[in-house]
Amino acid sequence: MVSSRDLLKGVSVFGGLSDEALDFLAERVESVRVATGQYFFREGEMATSVYVLETGAAEVVKTRDGETYVFVTFQPGACFGETALIEIAPQIAGIRAASDCHAIQLGKDVLHELSKRDLGQFTLVQMNLAREIARRFTSLGEVLFEHSMVKKEGKLGPLAHAIHDTMK
Repeated sequence: MVSSRDLLKGVSVFGGLSDEALDFLAERVESVRVATGQYFFREGEMATSVYVLETGAAEVVKTRDGETYVFVTFQPGACFGETALIEIAPQIAGIRAASDCHAIQLGKDVLHELSKRDLGQFTLVQMNLAREIARRFTSLGEVLFEHSMVKKEGKLGPLAHAIHDTMK
């Protein structure tokens, strides 16, 4: 089994942190086990923690009109729930165990403690989060383009209009 410190070190959000900061965070993680079909968190719940998956597989799910949709399946080493570290808002999707899972959980309160202890290391986590969000946003833009959301004449298609309108 991989140590909590090594799990954190392997996640881009915690990349570049000092040994002291990694140790500080690793000492404060909680071990979480989630059985197949159970949830780490559900869509609409307040975001409180970030998770790093150690074993098993976990699915990103959203429910609309009684139907549940699976968007992606995370494998060991994946990090999810990062919005808890930067925004006070409900989760926009749920994370459900596709198989029995073991993960480590790091509450946003621990990051607050890190900010008081070492503002530079806390700032590095925030910058890493911004990079990860930018990377995902760029990937999403490519997916939207590939799915013909932009018309060839240079005019926005209906989905592109909807996305554009949300960014004003």
